[in-house]
Amino acid sequence: MKFIIKYQFTSWLPQLNSQVWILGIGRCISQLGIGFTLFYTTIFFVNQLGFSATSVGLALGGASVAGILGRLVASSLCDSSVCGRRRTLLLSATLSAIAAAILAATNSFTLLVIGNLLLGFGQGLYWPTIDTVITDLISPSQCQDTFAVMRVMDYVGLGVGILLGGEIVGLTGAYRALFLCNAVGFVVFFMLIYTKVAETYQPQKSSSRITGNWSAALSDRCLLVYAIANTMAVVYASQFQAVLPLYWKNFAVADSAIEQGFSVTTISILFGWHVLLAIVCQLPITRALKRWSPPHAMIFSTLMWALGFVVIWVTGIAPSVRLGWAILATEIFAIAAVSLTPAAVSIVNSLAPRSQRSVYFAINSLCGSLGYIIGPPLGTWVLDRSPQMADRYWLFLAASTGFTIGILQYLHRLLKQRTVM
Repeated sequence: MKFIIKYQFTSWLPQLNSQVWILGIGRCISQLGIGFTLFYTTIFFVNQLGFSATSVGLALGGASVAGILGRLVASSLCDSSVCGRRRTLLLSATLSAIAAAILAATNSFTLLVIGNLLLGFGQGLYWPTIDTVITDLISPSQCQDTFAVMRVMDYVGLGVGILLGGEIVGLTGAYRALFLCNAVGFVVFFMLIYTKVAETYQPQKSSSRITGNWSAALSDRCLLVYAIANTMAVVYASQFQAVLPLYWKNFAVADSAIEQGFSVTTISILFGWHVLLAIVCQLPITRALKRWSPPHAMIFSTLMWALGFVVIWVTGIAPSVRLGWAILATEIFAIAAVSLTPAAVSIVNSLAPRSQRSVYFAINSLCGSLGYIIGPPLGTWVLDRSPQMADRYWLFLAASTGFTIGILQYLHRLLKQRTVM
């Protein structure tokens, strides 16, 4: 019986290079550290240190600007025999650990900005590099399943970090300790890459210089159309991660008889449930959506974001059972999130020539930075206006998904034409 259960479980998993599994463990550790702070950053700096929501949103936007620079640099470092994939990951972990330590000591807006800029640059180096390393080690047919597994590893790390972070804050109120835990996570990630991961870059004879043909990638119409749609998807995801926790803390009260919003413990449980559901659903939903084209899978994800935003609006205006609506929203957002990444990575992998893989993944990762430049500053600015605007904002986001769906339909047609040609 145990053998049968083990066989049924492992049959869901793709057969991957051992290095890919090590990288998956590394992603889990990295996201564990990030989970300690991801949903509590805005709450800490706004409610504990007294910064305005707008200023915190701008600092987070600054991190995204630095992330753009990091992604541009990563695409060149990855394809250089001077640095390569492995050293780029090590540099990312080092800078991210230093940034987390700075944020742990922050008392001023200046340090808040510096810490976020450094963290943004470090994470800008991380995402295109680790995606490139993984695609170096797998075949195109393994792409969707592999990145579904990688997302599970991400979610496991995030979920544990979120729950532990909520427990630390709930018991001690020590928000700064969360950033120190984040720094430790990056240090452990550094040690794993340093001791267990080999370089995957295959240098050419003339590759001693830093390379990367951006002009060819930027002339790829399919890639640019995809980038617009994916940036919008990241804008939606950023609302869930950076804006919604503050909205629930300060606006969506659990009981109409009190003024205080959901407690930090309640918020951590909500997001912990979201992550747990994402872990359980990632592989089954990825397998189910493989019968559709990747753009149509992204359309499904977009529709889920729209539905989730409508439910968040209900959470803010409902006379009762607001916690129930909040739970439903986190469940819908989990489905939206797990539907997105495998399909998105599959599109990029299918478009990218092998020699241009790091550049294509850098552009894909740039969507993350652009989405965070737009999303958190916009959302926190709205929260600083009025409760009425804060409530209606979620309907505006839901309506905006119509534009994204149109872009994805256009991308679907372009990809069909490209296949025929």
